[in-house]
Amino acid sequence: MATGETGFDDVHYDLISVQYHALKGGHDYGQYVRDARNAGLDDVAAFFEQVMAEDSARAKQCHEFLRQLGGTANTEPKTGPA
Repeated sequence: MATGETGFDDVHYDLISVQYHALKGGHDYGQYVRDARNAGLDDVAAFFEQVMAEDSARAKQCHEFLRQLGGTANTEPKTGPA
């Protein structure tokens, strides 16, 4: 398996990256929902809630894939030649 500059194989890094961004987005979207509700824009708030739910499902799927890939034993940095 090829490794990138991080020393981790690309698939683990990619899953962790997608999971992080999905969780970060979900955190930010909570504020967007509040902003839309405060503006009386329930349809926009519902849209942000939908996006938040999709990111939550995406993060959960990444977590499951990472679990299936073996947890910490397969996510340690690789040493030596790639």
